[in-house]
Amino acid sequence: MGLPKLIDVCRADLFTGESELRARYDAVTITRLLRVRDEYQWVLSNPDLADRQFVEEFVGRTGLSESAIYGDLAIIKQLLPLLTSSSRDFHRWKANQMLLETYQMAKKRKDTKTMERAASSYAKYNRVDVEDEQVMPFDLIVVQPFTATQDPSVLGIKPLPNLDQRIKDMIAKYRRESMDIEDVEAEVADLEEGDLWSSAEGGNETDESHIL
Repeated sequence: MGLPKLIDVCRADLFTGESELRARYDAVTITRLLRVRDEYQWVLSNPDLADRQFVEEFVGRTGLSESAIYGDLAIIKQLLPLLTSSSRDFHRWKANQMLLETYQMAKKRKDTKTMERAASSYAKYNRVDVEDEQVMPFDLIVVQPFTATQDPSVLGIKPLPNLDQRIKDMIAKYRRESMDIEDVEAEVADLEEGDLWSSAEGGNETDESHIL
């Protein structure tokens, strides 16, 4: 089985943690993804620099050929339009990076207070103290057995006595009152529009000559 396309991997997991990446992809793909992630971050931090400067920067960092770095740049340019939709994921990843860097720097200085604050912020930000949400057991949800009824008392409304008889009486009453109504078929009116308009135009000419 061949390696997955790097652009598809980046679209799906550009900011996914390395532990999760190891469970999904092979080592070669993870290495390429992490490289593109660093390059992507560099482009966001240096939006005004030219493509050539990007290539020179990462040829120097990675030791790869210019064609390989230009290939990465092509992928990054496809990812940039997704920045709006993925900005939250990017900033979450960036915040975690900053907290971890702060912790490591404090650890080197043996600054336990800063280490404690960074660890606390990291745990709070990533909500490690909150239990994972349980999946809703949709297969156990029972459909309510609804039954149609004409009884308004189920809604708390007092039913009218002898409702069926009242309906029959009202129908009979209005039938008697409407017996004098005569149904007439619709007829198309013969307006003789041609003669009407010609007469109107002739009348206008007569009036104008009279005015002159």
